[in-house]
Amino acid sequence: MTDYGPSVADVVGRVLADLGVGHVFGVVGSGNFVMTNALRAGGVGFTAARHEGGAATMADAYGRMSSRVGVVSLHQGCGLTNAMTGITEAAKSRTPMIVLTADSPAAALRSNFRIDQDAMVTAVGAVSERVYSADTVVADVMRAHRIAVTRRRTVVLNVAIDVAASPATVAGPITATVEAPRVRPNNDSVTRLADAIRASSRPVFVAGRGGRGAGPEIAELAAATGALLATSAVANGLFTEDEFALGISGGFSSPTTAELISDADLVVGFGCALNMWTMRHGRLIGPDTVVVQVDDDVDAIGAHRDVAFGVVGDCALVAQDVLGVLTAADIAGSVRYRTDEVAETIARSSRWQDVPVDDSSTTERVDPRALTIALDEILPADRVVSIDSGNFMGYPATHLTVPDEFGFCFTQAFQSIGLGLHTGIGAAVARPDRLAVVGVGDGGFLMAVSELETAVRGRMPLVVIVYNDAAYGAEVHHFGDSDVATVTFPDTDIAAIARGFGCMGVTVRARDDLDAVRAWVDGYAATGTMPPLVIDAKIANDGGSWWLAEAFAGH
Repeated sequence: MTDYGPSVADVVGRVLADLGVGHVFGVVGSGNFVMTNALRAGGVGFTAARHEGGAATMADAYGRMSSRVGVVSLHQGCGLTNAMTGITEAAKSRTPMIVLTADSPAAALRSNFRIDQDAMVTAVGAVSERVYSADTVVADVMRAHRIAVTRRRTVVLNVAIDVAASPATVAGPITATVEAPRVRPNNDSVTRLADAIRASSRPVFVAGRGGRGAGPEIAELAAATGALLATSAVANGLFTEDEFALGISGGFSSPTTAELISDADLVVGFGCALNMWTMRHGRLIGPDTVVVQVDDDVDAIGAHRDVAFGVVGDCALVAQDVLGVLTAADIAGSVRYRTDEVAETIARSSRWQDVPVDDSSTTERVDPRALTIALDEILPADRVVSIDSGNFMGYPATHLTVPDEFGFCFTQAFQSIGLGLHTGIGAAVARPDRLAVVGVGDGGFLMAVSELETAVRGRMPLVVIVYNDAAYGAEVHHFGDSDVATVTFPDTDIAAIARGFGCMGVTVRARDDLDAVRAWVDGYAATGTMPPLVIDAKIANDGGSWWLAEAFAGH
């Protein structure tokens, strides 16, 4: 038996370590100093961020790419408020994450740090929990961890500093394994979905965040029943090796992908909201298409659009059970949408890399599509791509290939710009075996630039592609002929800024400027370790991207 004492703060950190949290990110102040060190003493890795907002998104990305619970460690009051955008993104994305934050003592009514932390956290969709006393600390921490894991929620665990300082002696280690429950569908729902598949001739299965853990099962059902496969953006890469995979459904769809999905007579969303992004405001659903939604959360069924019916259950179990009730006659020779002609069409033109580019490059600015296609060929294929928000975002999302569902990290539930660099760092910590590649705009990059130092200090091989149009491009294109002086800026030498942080900085105005990138990749291949590379890509005006039009159509 191990004696944990001497304080509640020590117990909080050590119990979380015992419960198997994966990594902690944070900015340490007096309120969370002891708890953070207790986590570290328990063997949990720690990354010191330069801003709490960065730390929150790093932990979010870490959780998505590692399938382990990430932790954010924060000071009370201002530490928590600084982190709120990242916490909101995680909460909206249902990322299992623990935000470990100090809080002001209940009696400290005039403390400079005092805010209603419970109300603020609840307002953005996170779950607010609390350590109440030395007597309840173990139960309180276990409850927060259990909610995060079993309910897939972002949980903020508040620890008042007077409670944290209280003496506490608890025997350990704490061993209480919890995992998310898997809901088995009822037989009637399984039969109804099987019947819908039998009646279809052009089925398409679309997997979302909830389907990321069920890729093999969904793919097996699709192969047996002649269905094409697609994903929402957050599940990009799930079916990469399948010849009948269409890629991303929605605003990022290629013309071929959009056409094949819109011609479907049955669309089944596996753990997919089928929202306005994934279905292009319904334009990818034909007038006679039967829409079915599979999800283990009953509240998700029909939340964004009408469906013929829903199947409540774990996506993998649903796919297995439906396959189990289909007869040999249902499956034998079942071609449906998987014809030779469709296979040839997908192979020829479903990828954006195969769509001809009308190169808009000038002598001073490079076409962003041509640039991204070139980088796709140069950068190692074993990569994890993270995307910020903005006018540029479709280029890395569509023109950079990823190896699987753990090769793409898309923190876009809140549509905040400025999270891309943080996302890439969290993904890099989660997947040190892969090269982390970040696509950002100049606006979002400059919002987050302090975390370049975090990447340098952490010796993270990281490639940051800055699509630099010297503007908030989304607003420039959205407001058209209006006065856009408020959202345009003088050109910034981002490569020079990057070098000041200790990165390698490269300015790219044409594809011929990419030799320095090739040299960096050669160094990375030879040594496995290089300073972060920041590519200041001076991009040509695209006139407003097609996905931007999709986004603003919903507002």
